[in-house]
This record gives sequence, structure tokens and C-alpha cells, in this order.
Amino acid sequence: MQRAPASVLFACDNNTVRSVMAVGLAKARYGDVVYFDSAGVRAGEEPDPFAVAVLAEIGVDMAAHQPKTFKDLHDTSFDWIVSLSPSAQHRAVELTRTMACELVFWPTFDATAARGSRESILAAYREARDALARRIDEAFGGLTRPKPGTVQERS
Repeated sequence: MQRAPASVLFACDNNTVRSVMAVGLAKARYGDVVYFDSAGVRAGEEPDPFAVAVLAEIGVDMAAHQPKTFKDLHDTSFDWIVSLSPSAQHRAVELTRTMACELVFWPTFDATAARGSRESILAAYREARDALARRIDEAFGGLTRPKPGTVQERS
């Protein structure tokens, strides 16, 4: 990584599973150093209950997350856009044609494709969560916490 980004957008198809997990994990780990947000190509109706459950297992509460699309973003001046699905990558390319932004593609397993028992479905969601946690720690783990007053918060 050349320099630490100040703002990162995680993007997937519906902003209900992969990007919800990514933004929840990233905010919990590095939210005092980097501004994180998420969006989808389309907006789902609510966060996926399995995604919320596997995040809650590790102390991350995303139950109140409201899915949104790229069009719903109030600010699009991100340093990085991390796409977690091919359709999100295509949308991110379109969005960034006229802006300076680093596009990052982290193809992430779509846990909604899992079938079987509740436990096997939860196992698939945990696998996606843990893979995202590893990628997030690889990308942002070297960041240090800022001294009070040195990082301007974004709203």
C-alpha cells in the first residue's frame, strides 16, 4: 500500500451481506483512523439476518444498517473503492471515470448461495466474514491510531 487511505467505500451487489460485513469489521477495527462506508449496485431491503448474526458473534452490531446504492451516497470522494463482487467492480469503474480514486477488487464468496442446514449456512457466512477480516487486517493493520485532534472526522 502506497499510503493509507483516509476514506474507503466497500461495494457489493445489494449492500446487505458482503459490504455490510466489510464495513462493520473495518469500522470496528480501524474506524478511528479511516472513514468507512458501504453501498450496493442495488439496495436490498434490510441487512441479511445471517450476516448480522455472524457479525454479532464477534461483537459487531450491524442490525440497524440501512442498505443503500451508489446513488444514495452523500459524498463520493473516497480514496479507495473496494469492490467485493464483479457487478460492484463494474459500477465502481463507471463512478470513478471522472475522479481520482484507487479501485481495489476483493472478489468475495457470496454466502447467500449456501444451502443446507442453518449451521452449514452460518458456516458459509463465517467463512466470508473471516476472509474479509483477513483482507481488512492486511490492508489496514499497519495503521496507527491518530493522536487526539489530528484526524478530522467526516459525517
